Amino acid sequence: MAALAALPQMSFATRSPWFDQSRAFTGPLLRDVVAAAGAEAAGELRLLALDDYQVKLPVRDALRHDVIVARLIGNQPIPVREKGPLFVIYPFDSDPALRRAVYYSRSAWQLRMIEVL
Repeated sequence: MAALAALPQMSFATRSPWFDQSRAFTGPLLRDVVAAAGAEAAGELRLLALDDYQVKLPVRDALRHDVIVARLIGNQPIPVREKGPLFVIYPFDSDPALRRAVYYSRSAWQLRMIEVL
C-alpha cells in the first residue's frame, strides 16, 4: 500500500454497476503501477481478488485509458466488505465505449495481486 500511495495519484468520479450513484475513486494509474514494476512491455496482466476471482487485463487498456488501482473511495480507504482494499476501475463515464460487460469484468475489486503475464 505504501508503494501505491507513493506513486502519483489520480481521482475521478464515475458511475458503475456496483454502486447506486457515482463515486469518487483515487489511486495510481494502472500504467504507472505497471511501469514501476518494470513490466511495460507485458501483453497482459492477471488480476487476482481475495475471493479468488481472476481476470486478464490487456496492458494496452492501461495505456489507452486512465484505469486506476483505487485505494480510496470518497477520500476514504476502502474496507474489504465494500470492495477493498484495492479496486481496479475504469473511468466509465469518460467514454461510452467503456460501459460494456468486457470492461466491467476487468474491474476487479478486493484486489490482492497483479501478475504480469
